[in-house]
Amino acid sequence: MQTKTNGVELCVETFGDPADPAVLLIGITMMSWPDEFCAALRGRHVVRYDLRDAGRSTYADPDAPDYDLRDLVTDASRLLAKLKLDRAHVVGMGVGGFIAQLLALDHPDQVASLTLISTRPVAPGPVDPDLPDHDPEVMGQLFGRPAPDWTDRDSVVEYMTGSARLLSGSRGFDERDARATAGAVFDQAGRTPQAQRASHVGSMFAAVDCRPRWRERLGTITAPTLVVHGDEDPFFPHGNAVALAAEIPGATLLTLPGVGQGVPRVAWPVVVDALLRL
Repeated sequence: MQTKTNGVELCVETFGDPADPAVLLIGITMMSWPDEFCAALRGRHVVRYDLRDAGRSTYADPDAPDYDLRDLVTDASRLLAKLKLDRAHVVGMGVGGFIAQLLALDHPDQVASLTLISTRPVAPGPVDPDLPDHDPEVMGQLFGRPAPDWTDRDSVVEYMTGSARLLSGSRGFDERDARATAGAVFDQAGRTPQAQRASHVGSMFAAVDCRPRWRERLGTITAPTLVVHGDEDPFFPHGNAVALAAEIPGATLLTLPGVGQGVPRVAWPVVVDALLRL
């Protein structure tokens, strides 16, 4: 469904009984969270949505966004209010973890618990000296390949499946799932190259203003926090998770052995169990 909030339209989908505890899933598009994963969160009212400039939400120009990271945080906050959800268990993955951290910092009354998956405590760009940066060898392979024809579904699915293979770790790659997710993201997004790039790789985050920093405020987060991270993540290496868990009071670190970016199917049982217990 399309929901107008904070001056934009967000494409939103829900699973489960609205009377159950709410879980807000934040990725780049709602297709970052497979249907089966959402359904596995039994006894929860699961909400997933497309960010601005991704999927079927308001699209302007992801290469020159006229909003900043705090606007994306406000989108999430007002979406919860629009859906009449006073509080939610907030789960942010990748760059969605930036939004989740700031939602917990700036709107603490709306966050029942916080789960941060495959993310880090600083915005895109140079990392702090104590944090591990992207693996240069993998990044060379990832971005050294010829770009796909972003208007051709088969080309995009093949390219994104290759990306998943590079980022998944020794246990995390499932070709069938990678192809299904890439196809679902393609089908959800607009047909321009810019729209497809934004939905698949979050290209808007290369241009969006993420200032001011928030790492120094992590010690004020009061929500129970779970940090989930693969120990073979080459994009946001595991040391970023260690820092998050150390700096957020009482946070628990769940390390997924042999896993890279994201939550592959092989890790669903342990991650779903941890989310439900949280």
